[in-house]
Amino acid sequence: MSAPTLSPYRSRPSATRTRPAARPRERAIVVPARLEVGDNPASAVFRVARSRGPIGRDVAAEATGLSVATVGRQVSALLDLGLLRERADLTPSGTVGRPRIPFDVDHETFLTVGIHIGAVATSVVASDLRGRILGAIEIVTPESGPDGADALRSIASSAKAFVARWHRRRPLWVGVAIGGRVDQAHGVVDHARLGWTGAQVGPIIGAGLGLPVSVAAHVEAMAAAELLLAPDRAEHDATGETEMYFYARETAGVSLAIDGRVHTPAGGPGSIAHFPTGSSVQCACGATGCLEATVSDRAIVAAAVSRGVVDGSGRVTVADVVAAASNGSEAAQEVLTARARALGRTVATLRELLNPDRVILGGQAFTEYQPGLAHVAAAIGERSRFGSKDIRVSGFGNRVQQHASAVTSLGVLFADPVKAFAQIP
Repeated sequence: MSAPTLSPYRSRPSATRTRPAARPRERAIVVPARLEVGDNPASAVFRVARSRGPIGRDVAAEATGLSVATVGRQVSALLDLGLLRERADLTPSGTVGRPRIPFDVDHETFLTVGIHIGAVATSVVASDLRGRILGAIEIVTPESGPDGADALRSIASSAKAFVARWHRRRPLWVGVAIGGRVDQAHGVVDHARLGWTGAQVGPIIGAGLGLPVSVAAHVEAMAAAELLLAPDRAEHDATGETEMYFYARETAGVSLAIDGRVHTPAGGPGSIAHFPTGSSVQCACGATGCLEATVSDRAIVAAAVSRGVVDGSGRVTVADVVAAASNGSEAAQEVLTARARALGRTVATLRELLNPDRVILGGQAFTEYQPGLAHVAAAIGERSRFGSKDIRVSGFGNRVQQHASAVTSLGVLFADPVKAFAQIP
């Protein structure tokens, strides 16, 4: 199992022209998130432009399997919308005719807004149309009543102020990734950790930014980021493949992608919070050994405090426990190793049950303490007949939450760019 690596993002000069900002709306347009590889010609052309651009129409036709005529029609439609741009400066010398002019994604004119609402912290990111993150901020998730309205309005206000930094770019869409049970059709969320019931996440965030909005369960969004944003998956044909994504940090969750589409159950995502690990940790549900009670950040902090690794009189985070382990504290190392092994056993059990073609591990529980990966791998090897084969750690590292929100903001555009653009005010 390889350690996570972060792919460098190359920046290019910003466009100098100014586009009009979207007009505020009193009622938000809530559109179900599209966590999938698009299967229409426009999405195929847009995808190859994102991964290979600048690219010629003949090369795009070969890459997508579409005819040159079909590619030409899609390129023309996307040029008219401004999602693509032609690069006449890159036209090979001696060639004649517009079809020879390379085209590329216009990654300088637009942006989308991604918001990941966590139990403790909320991140806001701005992304270009290639899926590259332009910038990000993190705020403390505001406290609110059971409807979450005050917190959501505060988050929307912070996001709007953040996006205003890119005054030369036109925002197109906002995507929200959040835990709990998500009604994608209406953007409504029940979130036990935040104490929210029927929270109008989509309507409030969308109205606050004046943009169409999509809301997705955060683990499913992370699985979609692997499908749509990971550099090594840019043109991968996922047909016939099943991919299991396992996430652990403050919460734990699992999601499946089948045939290039993240499975989103109608009743909301399932939960592995109370999956048995065999530990002796007491869970709030009354049982012992439940997964989140054993491996969550708050559980690790509690274990470290009880063993005297860190002083519990002030605010303590997992980063403090990791720092202690890195500085040679054997007790801290034992706490983090126990978590790594519990995670490895759980991953192995789910893998044996679901038998996916590929497993991806994401979240700071895997990436924040690098020595723990060897223990994860060892525990998987002990429990799974497949060992660590076809298992890797997400390349998004500690920014996995940011990419989950980014892909939620981009998924509808990626899946059907022409139809999506028609819904933008």
